[in-house]
Amino acid sequence: MQHPFQHTTVLLHEAVEALMAADTTAPRCWVDGTFGRGGHSRLILSRMDAQDTLVVFDKDPEAVAQAHAIGDARLQVRHEGFANLSALPAASVDGLLMDLGVSSPQIDDAGRGFSFRFDGPLDMRMDSSRGQTVAQWLEGAELGEIAEVIREYGEERYAGSIAKAIVARRQERGPLTRTTELAELVAGAVRSREAGQNPATRTFQALRIFINAELEELQQALAAALAVLKPGARLVVISFHSLEDRIVKRFIEQHSRQHYDRRMPLAAEQPMRLRAVARIKPSAAEVAANPRARSAIMRVAERTEVAC
Repeated sequence: MQHPFQHTTVLLHEAVEALMAADTTAPRCWVDGTFGRGGHSRLILSRMDAQDTLVVFDKDPEAVAQAHAIGDARLQVRHEGFANLSALPAASVDGLLMDLGVSSPQIDDAGRGFSFRFDGPLDMRMDSSRGQTVAQWLEGAELGEIAEVIREYGEERYAGSIAKAIVARRQERGPLTRTTELAELVAGAVRSREAGQNPATRTFQALRIFINAELEELQQALAAALAVLKPGARLVVISFHSLEDRIVKRFIEQHSRQHYDRRMPLAAEQPMRLRAVARIKPSAAEVAANPRARSAIMRVAERTEVAC
């Protein structure tokens, strides 16, 4: 299927090599938790055996349509987020890939409202068929709520000033409805700017993460991964900002060591459930060819014992 907006998959070969490196027996089940525009999934399919299965998740209706258009009997498509990984059978998955963040077509399509560079409706929903838009949330949110979201999810030091400007604008001229309106308002509220970065970058990131519950879903998906991965199966996660990567890093570290409940000193130690394998960043050549890859970090871990 052709699409007017192009997407270059980040860490394409590195991710698929890491995912499919496990020594497992057929038939195998692979999972792409974020189909996006299908770069990773298509390469996985090209390396699968006839009896293997690839299950893909995505909340974006356009991504789901592109996945269905592949027309491969080995492909199972789910129009839902990867937080629903827990619906898969226990210890049934040979490898799980999660490529986090927003795809280039989502950013470049002004109608989706993700970008401060293009004028469009202030939407930002990953699943445009359901849920509250950013504009709808900003229309009714309290000043403190807005400031907290921008501060926590955008790590924005001027969160308070931005929130005050949003509320003042709402009271004076009505709610914000367009991306450029918000970008201009933020630019006026931010007193200093990071070199090479639009002043609205952190605010747009924060609102997108919040409205899509991205960090909460990531935590749910990681917890589910422990249950659905087979022993020896790989977990591969590509993140694009520090909030995501911190969650993934801590999760892998937490489950890569034996531990026991200090409240029950006689209880048996809980065995380690993951083994950290690698931390990989895009090459200089990839970043030069695709600047959106520059912040990517890929972490790889391996399931070590039978899921409960």
